[in-house]
Formats: sequence, structure tokens, C-alpha cells
Amino acid sequence: MSKSSRSHSAVEYQTVSSDYLEQRQLRKGAAGWVLLAGLGVAYVISGDFAGWNFGLAEGGWGGLLIATVLMAVMYTCMVFGLAEMASAMPVAGAGYGFARRALGPTGGFATGTAILIEYAIAPAAIAVFIGGYVEALGLFGLTSGWPVFLVCYLIFIGVHIWGVGEALRMMFVITAVAVIALVVFVVGMIGKFDADKLFDIPMTDAAGASTFLPFGVAGVLAAFVYGIWFFLAVEGVPLAAEEASDPKRDLPRGIIAAMAALLVFAALMLLVAPGAAGSNTISGSDNPLPDAIRAAYGGDNFLAQFVNYVGLAGLVASFFSIIYAYSRQLFALSRAGYLPRWLSRTGRRKTPVLALVVPGTIGFLLASITMDGALLINIAVFGATVSYVLLNVSHIVLRFREPDMARPYRTPGGVVTTGIAAVLAVAAVVATFFVDEVAAAITAGILVVALAYFYFYSRHHLVANAPEEEFAAIKAAESELAD
Repeated sequence: MSKSSRSHSAVEYQTVSSDYLEQRQLRKGAAGWVLLAGLGVAYVISGDFAGWNFGLAEGGWGGLLIATVLMAVMYTCMVFGLAEMASAMPVAGAGYGFARRALGPTGGFATGTAILIEYAIAPAAIAVFIGGYVEALGLFGLTSGWPVFLVCYLIFIGVHIWGVGEALRMMFVITAVAVIALVVFVVGMIGKFDADKLFDIPMTDAAGASTFLPFGVAGVLAAFVYGIWFFLAVEGVPLAAEEASDPKRDLPRGIIAAMAALLVFAALMLLVAPGAAGSNTISGSDNPLPDAIRAAYGGDNFLAQFVNYVGLAGLVASFFSIIYAYSRQLFALSRAGYLPRWLSRTGRRKTPVLALVVPGTIGFLLASITMDGALLINIAVFGATVSYVLLNVSHIVLRFREPDMARPYRTPGGVVTTGIAAVLAVAAVVATFFVDEVAAAITAGILVVALAYFYFYSRHHLVANAPEEEFAAIKAAESELAD
């Protein structure tokens, strides 16, 4: 398999044979920008149905509003930077590939690992939420969530193994159903809106507390995690680079369109649900939209039942799509030798079978053993925020160090835009640490173990002709010629 080896600074590369890469090919041309936009929305849409409302209990409506606006600014600015880097470097490694070019092998691996933590853990958390949803509805007479977790993983990993085109189209349909549920919810509740209900959480004696900020200024920081939940994982769209029809054009259009839709959904949910039902009413709900309808209408009705059942599509869409994301990030890191190479082999239908199955097995076990969706999602969020800092820094570094790089799409505002995102990403890291120290410690522990593996083993066995590494090699060769 290995033709030759060479050393480059602190890492060692092997040039592999064509057979190695032929066994690790994805299906090209499977998605245009519309499917990519649908993928971006699918990653996130479960956050509109549940999770965000817990921020009301941490910061009140005002605190959650400020946190959501700040996180919306962070994600929007970051998405513009990602759109530029994805158009310039359209590879399956996405965030790892961008950081690899900007920050070197260690920075690239750290970024890819943080992203992988986010995407591998988030489906486990969502599986717990789906299980709770099914139990609450009394479906199939289930009293334990693990059979639901198992069925979800088996079905949706199976669809992904069958083919990426089939998976993305099914994902698009499920996401469309979830969007219909959100629209029906807004139409049915807008007539019940009363601005006073937004501020019905009693004011505490915290510093800076008011009717608008019942938990004071500290409540804003505590609500950051829940503001993130409206947008978490949209940054995964560039992972589809090697399966896009025209990646240099489609990736920027897809991720920006997805972000625009998510901003609209976040604004509607944040206003309509607490404004019609009362912030206090839904602040602790595991199923806030149906509970909001029941509170606004004074009891159960068809609208609540419709949103309750169809709302499952939102959770399923995010679960289904993030499985895609973790498999592509793991595939890219494995193909380049940062993680065991056998994980990146693709099957007859050009799908990375083991990169789908191995994290899925781990996720199923985590969901079944912990049954703690909140802990799992906080681990995922902490991994995400760490990667956001590194991704925004990567854009800034590349703009300064490689100003002449071909960029089919350019970020409006340049490094000012991603500089704003980087500062807010650092604030998000700090906020998530204070919200859940246990989750932060677990995430940090995983990162330390992964970096130790890289230092002692994988940095000596990297693949020189993996696409993400070739981008960096081209730059290195250009620099040597210039000298």
C-alpha cells in the first residue's frame, strides 16, 4: 500500500498507492445547493422543537434573547468564513481541512477531533430526546428508551450505507415535514401572542436583575448554550464537498441559505412560543411547542396533537443528518491517517460503512447507559465551541498568510467578520464551561487522549496524497519555490 515515506517537520508522511484511495471514494455529484441547504437545516431543526426553552430558566426571556442574538451573529459571521474556505478547499474533511492548511497538522487534527466530538455525541443526545418523546406519546407501549435508540440507529445508518443520494433526499423530505410543523405552530399561535407573557418569570435579587433580565447579567452568559441550540451543527454543510455537484458554487449557496432559514425559525420560536404561552410555562418543558399550545388554548386540542406527532420529524431530521456529518468527518481524518485507516474504507455504493457504524455503536451505548440527553448535548456543544474558535482563527490566518489563494467566494467584511465570530466563540467556550463543568471536563479529556494518540502514533503515519494534505503540500511547495 505504501510507496514511499517522507518527513516534514514534526510529522511523517507516506505516499500511498492508487488502490488505497480507490477504496476510499465517495459518490460525486449527489447533491446540488438546494439539497445542501436542506442538509444544513436538517442538522439544526430539532433545536427549534426542544432544548432552547431551557434558556428561559437560566436567563429569562431577555437573557435568552440577548444570548440568541449574540450566537446568531457568531454563526452568521462564521458561516460566511466557512463559505469562503469551502469554496477554496472543497474536501470532505471540511473544518479539519481548513484548519490543517492554516494551523498545521496538530491544529487540523485538534479541530477535526472537536468537530467529531460534536457530531458523534449529538445524535446520542437526540436519540434520548426521541425516546422520551415516544414514551410521552405512549407509542408502542414502550417504557424504556433503548429500543427506540436501537431502531433509530439501525434504520438511519442503514439508509446512509445504502447511498448518499437516497439519504439526502429522504432527509430533505423529513426536514420539509418538520418545517411544516413549525409553520402550523406559528400560524396557530400568533393570535394568542401577548408581549407581557414574555416577562412573566419572577425577578431575582441577582446583580443587574430586572423584569427584562430576571436573573441579571449572569443569566445572559448562562443562556449562551441554549442560544447555540438554535444553530448548532449548521457548520457541517461543507462536509458534503466531495459529494456536491459543483462544490465551489454549491457549498457557499447551500450553507448561507440554510443559515438564513435558521435565523427566521429562531426568531419565530423565540417570540411566538413564550409570547403566546408565557416564558415561565415552557421554561422547563421537554416538549415546549405542544405544551405552549395547551397553555395558550387552555387544554389539549388538534393543533397540539399535530405539532406533537409531526414534531418528531424535527428530531429525526437532525438525528439522521448528523449521522451523515460524523461519518464524513471521521472518513476524512481516517483517510489522511490521523485516525485508524481502516475506518475510511468505502463500500460498493461509495459510502463509508465503518465510519457510519463505529460511532453509531458508541452513540447507542452512550444513550442507553447514560439516558442523559442534557449531559450528552453539553459535551457536544463544548466540542463545537472549541472547533468554532479554531475555524474562525483559520480563516483569519489564511487571509493574512495566503492573500492570493483562489477564493471563488469571499467573506463580506473579510477578517473583521470572522474576528467578531472568533471573539464570540471564545465567550461561548467560557459560557459552556460554567454551565456544565462535568461535560467540559469530559470533552477536554477526550481531546487530550486524541492528541496523545496523534503525538505518539498517527503523526508518524499520515497519508501524503489524501486531499486535505495535498492542499497543504501544494502550499508548502509554492513557499519553497518562492524562497
